[in-house]
Amino acid sequence: MPIFKPFRGIRPSEDYVDIFPTHPLDNFSQEEITKKAQQDSSYIQMIKPYVVSKSKDIDRNLRKIRTNFEELLDDKKLVQDSSSYYLYEQFLPNKSVFRGLLGLVSVDDFRNGRIKKHESTLTHKKEKLAYYLEKVNIQAEPVLLTYMANPKVELLMNHEEKNVPVLNYLDDNGVRHKVWRIDNRLKMLQFKEVLEKIDSFYIADGHHRIGSAALNAANMKKKNKKHTGTEHYNYVFSFIVSNQSIKIHDYNRILNDLNGLSETEFLSKIEENFLIHEKGDTPYYPSQKFHISMYLGGKFYSLHVKHDLRKKQSELNDLDHFLLEEFIFKDILGIEDPKTTDKITYIKGNSGLEGINQIKEKVDSGEFKVGFGIYPISFNDLLKVSDKNIKMPPKCTYIEPKLVTALVMYDMKQ
Repeated sequence: MPIFKPFRGIRPSEDYVDIFPTHPLDNFSQEEITKKAQQDSSYIQMIKPYVVSKSKDIDRNLRKIRTNFEELLDDKKLVQDSSSYYLYEQFLPNKSVFRGLLGLVSVDDFRNGRIKKHESTLTHKKEKLAYYLEKVNIQAEPVLLTYMANPKVELLMNHEEKNVPVLNYLDDNGVRHKVWRIDNRLKMLQFKEVLEKIDSFYIADGHHRIGSAALNAANMKKKNKKHTGTEHYNYVFSFIVSNQSIKIHDYNRILNDLNGLSETEFLSKIEENFLIHEKGDTPYYPSQKFHISMYLGGKFYSLHVKHDLRKKQSELNDLDHFLLEEFIFKDILGIEDPKTTDKITYIKGNSGLEGINQIKEKVDSGEFKVGFGIYPISFNDLLKVSDKNIKMPPKCTYIEPKLVTALVMYDMKQ
């Protein structure tokens, strides 16, 4: 069973809860980040020395972030709680609700496989994030972990949400975020006892964050001759949600060339492994696994994976993303490594026609030649590839809930 422990959360005080948090930085352009960094007492202003500063002295910039953070604590704009779990719930404008618990997991559980991953990570990105953690000692965005639902955990959360939340925040996307602090010893013990029954956590989002935290912990262990394994740097700020509170959407692909093939030649080669059905100009969203939507030359097609190919791949990797990558991108279009090619662009979907319509728009513009819409990966397939230690191709899962940054934070110095 993986560890999930309470911690001394840092959160904005009541007067600053509408100012301090932010969406993840990769949602913004550099121009938007620069503008947001001017807002007093915001998280982006706190990290301004790193994201906006013209100084090339990285260590000095990172030290300044830590100083800014401590000044916000001294000024009571940020408050630190005693050791607690946190119930966190999101209410979306479309009436979807996601809820789970904020706490800490151990890097040792990540290393020994009790926390399972499904994506490979980029070494340079992990190293950059690990260096940031070493100098700043703040984790501001939790890793999203999931697990098979446990009715006892759900019951405890049902009881807790009847209380008054310590944070109630409406973001600019119309999503309401509520956080309840759980610091009563008896309640924490009840949560601990039921969470200990969970065999594994699965990373839904945040492979680089948890990987960088593990790398930082390894680096700190080398420097600390008195290392015991209980130091604050050995833990990762996490949001755990059950499979009942997670949504996996489609993540689609558009490509800018056909590797020198005509549309007729391209279709002919696809027929070797896929049954092709023309759908005309009506947007087609794939109805199930092994059905792929394709838009080419002003027409939609459904590509059905042939049974012989399904059988052949069932013991290896039978994800539609892999089949598309292996038997179209690689075999027909000559793309050996999707992680390094500039021929593929990824489009997020919403488990409906939104992503499919974006594919049509992009291809019709003439900038791209062909687009593929892929049925979302199931929760069971996510668990299967994680349990088998299979690494999915890039950008296979667009997962909700999407978290805000700095609603609650973990100070690794405590």
